[in-house]
This record gives sequence, structure tokens and C-alpha cells, in this order.
Amino acid sequence: MSDSTAPDGGKLKGKGVRKRLKQGKQPVKDGSETKDKSDMPEGLNMERLMAILKGYGEYPGKYRMFIWRSILHLPENHAAYAALVDKGTHPAYEKVHEQYPIKSRKLLRVLQRSLSALSHWSAIFGETDYLPLLAFPFIKLFQNNQLVCFEIIATILVSWCQHWFEFFPNPPINVLGMVENVLAHHDKELLQHFVKYGVTSQVYAWPVLETLFSEVLTKDEWLRLLDNIFSNHPAFLLLVVVAYCTCSRGPLLQCIEFDDFTYFFHHRNTVDVGQVLTETYRMMDTTPADIHPKRMLEEFQPLTKGQYPVFNKYPKFIVDYQVQERERIRQDELDYLQQRQVSLELQKETERRQHEEAAWYRQQELLLNAEDKRRKMIAEEEQKLADQRTRLQAMNREVKMKELHLLDATRRNFMNFQQKQKETELKRLDDEIQRKALLREQETKAGIEEAEVKNMELQLQRKLFEQELHRDMTKASLQQKAEYDARLKHQELESRMQHRVGQAEKEREQEIRRVIQQNLAHADQLNTDTALRNQVEYKQRMDDLDLEARNVEFARLQDENRALEEEVHGLMQNLQKTKEHEAVENYDELQEQRRLAEAAEQRRMTLLTEESKMAKQHVTHLGQSLDESFERLRDIRQKTVGRAASTNNGWLNDVSSGTETSTQLSLDRGRKTFDEREQELMADVRRLRAKLARESRNRRPPPPDYNPD
Repeated sequence: MSDSTAPDGGKLKGKGVRKRLKQGKQPVKDGSETKDKSDMPEGLNMERLMAILKGYGEYPGKYRMFIWRSILHLPENHAAYAALVDKGTHPAYEKVHEQYPIKSRKLLRVLQRSLSALSHWSAIFGETDYLPLLAFPFIKLFQNNQLVCFEIIATILVSWCQHWFEFFPNPPINVLGMVENVLAHHDKELLQHFVKYGVTSQVYAWPVLETLFSEVLTKDEWLRLLDNIFSNHPAFLLLVVVAYCTCSRGPLLQCIEFDDFTYFFHHRNTVDVGQVLTETYRMMDTTPADIHPKRMLEEFQPLTKGQYPVFNKYPKFIVDYQVQERERIRQDELDYLQQRQVSLELQKETERRQHEEAAWYRQQELLLNAEDKRRKMIAEEEQKLADQRTRLQAMNREVKMKELHLLDATRRNFMNFQQKQKETELKRLDDEIQRKALLREQETKAGIEEAEVKNMELQLQRKLFEQELHRDMTKASLQQKAEYDARLKHQELESRMQHRVGQAEKEREQEIRRVIQQNLAHADQLNTDTALRNQVEYKQRMDDLDLEARNVEFARLQDENRALEEEVHGLMQNLQKTKEHEAVENYDELQEQRRLAEAAEQRRMTLLTEESKMAKQHVTHLGQSLDESFERLRDIRQKTVGRAASTNNGWLNDVSSGTETSTQLSLDRGRKTFDEREQELMADVRRLRAKLARESRNRRPPPPDYNPD
């Protein structure tokens, strides 16, 4: 607490208070020690504490709790307090949350535990209605130190609540009488005003006493008041009540309604606590001895160490009777609750049985009604069944007669039908044989012509593609001219080689066609020599031969298509790799790109060699000539590539450093255009191939027994 409020309302710094507290701990130099100091623990001096209190009106907030514990001589009996807490919650405060609802669960548990410990210490506190109001401010202040909270409340009950319980359960008439006598001495007019309107000491004194002014003061004002109460004689509390009334005499003299007086002493008012304390000290000194509360009240007595003192200053028989009555009422309440629970359970069981019985009767009634309804339905169905059986027997007789006539007519019709069917089958077989032969010849001729046209179209597309590439390369810069010439020669050689391969393929196709024609002629000769009884077997053999011929033709066409597609894909992959490498590499990567181009040429030559081997397997005499032509082409290709590489290297060495950047950009543009054109041409080839396949299928659908697998 940095500053304190003096009785005159001024602000005083806390440094002086702390300095005087430190001085109070120093021993007296003259060796004389007062009685208070000898009783104070830890060397505190009560005289200096009183000087601080009278000078500043309160103790510093930082040391207040320590000073209270020292002034009240709290014994801190941990074992005794633990024994009281271990007894559990007192029956009188089991439902304290219902009477005093508190939001904080922790604060409610501390309140219940502290009140239960006080009730176990003395039975009177379990019957005191105002004990929660008196104890709650201390519980809220010391909720983290429950032992100190319990001992402070117990000390107040022992020393400052003397003679409070002698007239229990009524208010302390003797204590209130002392307050009234002091008020009559110091302010007789105010007392007469109270008497005039029927306001007794139970209205203006008892409400503030049973709450220790916690209802009418703020927290700071209440702490300041307790500093003065704990530091003085227990009679100081009663004089504070009188001083509070006299300091508020203006508003009180204006009150004429009883409810106004009650409200005034139960709510906060605009009363200066410093003025009240000043008036209290004045009354302590000026009150006559015959009416002074000191004469009736004993000196402050702290709690004993080890065990708490016995508190029996109350009418024991009344408290015992109330305890017995409370226990009896509690037991009666438990019995009533048990009987009520049994009655409720019995009532629920009775209602459940009644509902079950009513449901059973309803179910039986429904079952009887359903049984009657079903009996009527069964009788009606039996009558309908009997009528239906009669009609059925009559119908059966008619049906049997009709069946006899129909069987006779059907037998004759079936015999005629079998004869006509055999004749029709023979004619159909003859027509089918002729149609199959004609269809086979047409399909074979159309397939061969279509394959030739398709092959020519692929060759034409390839040449167009190469010509388009040549045109694009001629538009490049002069710096690529040498490389373009070498590539053009290389492509011409490949075209010638492909033309020769195509010629070989055509010769191979003619040979295969000649063999197929011989087989067909042989099959026709056999067909003319076969008798009529072998027509079915002959048809099966012809179908097998027809299927074999078509499979051979389709296999050849597929081989050609795969070879062309593999070659195109190889070119696309090589060009893509060339583009990727040339886009990120500088002049040094150009030599590596040429090495990759040579590797691509070797792969293409390998593909051509494999194609030649496949042709050799079908046509032996054509294979030898193709191998020789491949060898000659390879020699010419190597020589041409070598000359082109030397020409390009010499030309590249002559290029100055100033034109190196423009050459690289031109090459990149040329390759990009070449790649785009190549992709477009390949897409056109695929679309044209798919279109030709669709037209072929629409123009000549496959036979019913054709299986592409």
C-alpha cells in the first residue's frame, strides 16, 4: 500500500510508516520494555503501532496481514484445525449454497469448510444465523490461508463478541443496552428521535454488529476500521456503532419511516470513516466509567496454543434442544423423502400396470376383430374356389377336345414344313456358297487395293513432310546453310533407301498375292470335284482358308504401319532431345548434339536392317540384294556426314565472337519451327490414317465370323 488516508482526509506517503515499523522492531535503548511489547511476537512494539495508527489512521496494506497476526497473537494450531476440518461438513451448513449462492466454487468450499470447523469447535455456531455474514469478508480476504482465517474469526468471537450469546437465540440485549446508554449520553436528541419512531437498538446497532460493518462500508474503509478495532480494547467496537450513528445524525433525523431506518443500516452511506474513528477515540476518552463498555467487557484474550479454548458462554440447554430438534427434523425429512420416494415408485408401478393392462385388453380386442374378419375372408375365398373349380373342369374338357384337333392338324403341317424346310435349306446353302466365294474375292481385292493406297498415302505424306522441312530449313539464316545441305543430302539418301525398301515390299506383296491366288484356284478346283454330301465340310474348310488369307494380309499391313510409326517416333524423339539440349547449352554443347545425331542415324540404320531381315524371312531371294544396298547406303551416309561435319567445323571456326549470339538464336528458332511442323504433320498423318480406317470399315464391314484377335 503506497499511501494511506489520514483521519483528516489528507494523503500521507507510506515510507514514513515503513520507517516507523522498522524502528518499532529495534530494542529500546534504556532497557525498559512495556507489557505490550513483551507480549508482542517477533519484537513488535504496540506503542509505536498505535502511534502509526493514530497518525495515519490505518496500517500499510503491504504489512497489514502480518500486523493483524501479530496483534491478535494467532497460535496457528495446525493439528487442532486439521482435526476440526477432518470432521467434515457440519449438517447445519450442508446447504449453505442454497442460502448464500456464490459464483466462485472455491470461495464457497472455503466458506463451508470454515463454518463447519467453527460449528465443530462450538455447537452454538452451528445454530447462529448471522455467522456466515460475519465470517464471509474474512474468508474472502484469507481464502488462500484458511487456518489464519479460522483463527481470526475465532479470536473475534471470543474477545469482541463477548456476551453476544447469553440471550441466544435472541439478540444480545445486554450488549445493545450498553450501546444505547452510550448513545443517550453523547447524543440524547438522536436517541429520542429513535424512540419517537420506534427504532430500537436491534434496528440501528445489531445489523452493523452482526456483519462487523461489512454491509455499510467499502473494502478499504472496512480494513481501516478493523485496524483500529484490533488495536484497541474490545469495547472500541461498541463505541464505533455509537460514533457511526452520531456522525450520520443529519440523515437519520430526517428519516421518519421505519423502513428508511432499516434501509440506512443495511446499505452503504456517505459517512467519512476517518470522522467516525476520530469520534470513537473521543468517546473512548470522554465516556463516564459507569456506562463505559470497558466496565462490562473483559480485556483481549488470544487463543491458546496447541488446542483451542472451550467456548461455552451460551445457554447450553437451548442450543442442545435446537440441535436435537434440527436432528429430529432432518431425520423426519429423510423419512419423509424415503416414504415419498416409495410412494412415487409405487404410483409409477401402478400406472405402468394399468397401462399394460389397458394395452393388453386393446390388443385382445384387435385380435378378436382380426380373427372374425379373416374367418369371413376365408369363407368367401372357399366359395370362390369352389365356383372356379367348376368352371375350370368345364374349360378343361373343351381344351382337351381342341387339343386333339390341333394335334392332328399340327402333325400334318409339321410334316409339310419339314419337307419345305429341307428344300429351302438346300437352296440357301447353294446361294451362301456362291455369295461367300464372290464376297471373298471382292474383300481380298479391296483389301489389297486399300493397303496399296494407304501405303502410297503414307509415302506421299512422308515426302510432303520432308519437303516442308526442306522449305523451312532454306528460310533459315546463312549461318545454317552448310548444316542444311548436309541434312538435305542425308534425307535424300534415306528417301532412296525407303523407296527401295518400298519396292521390295511391293514385290513381296505380289508374291504373296500370287500364292494366295494359286491357293484360291486350287480350292475352286477342289470345290468343283467335291460331291453334294460334303458341302458342309467344304464350306468350313473354305472359311478357314479365307480367314487365314485375311490374317496374313492384315499382319503384313500392320507390320508396315508399325515400321513407319516407329521410324516417325524415332525422328520425333531425336528432334525433341536435340531441342532440349540445344536450348540450354552454348557452343560447346553443339558438338555433343552432333554426336547424338550420329547415334540417331545408327538407330535408324538398325531399324532398316531389322526391316530387311523381316523381308528376308518372307522372300529369300530379295533379302540378299537389300543387304547389299543397305551396306552401300551406309558407306555413302558416313562419307557424307564426315564431309558435312568437316565443312561445318571449318565454317564455325571462322565465325567471330561478335556473331556467336545471333547464330545460337537463329538455330533455336529453326529447331523450334522444325519441331512444330513435325508435330503438325504427324497429327495430320494420324488423322488421315484414322479416316481411311473408318471409310474402309464402312465400305466393307467384317464378316460375322471375323475375330480381330
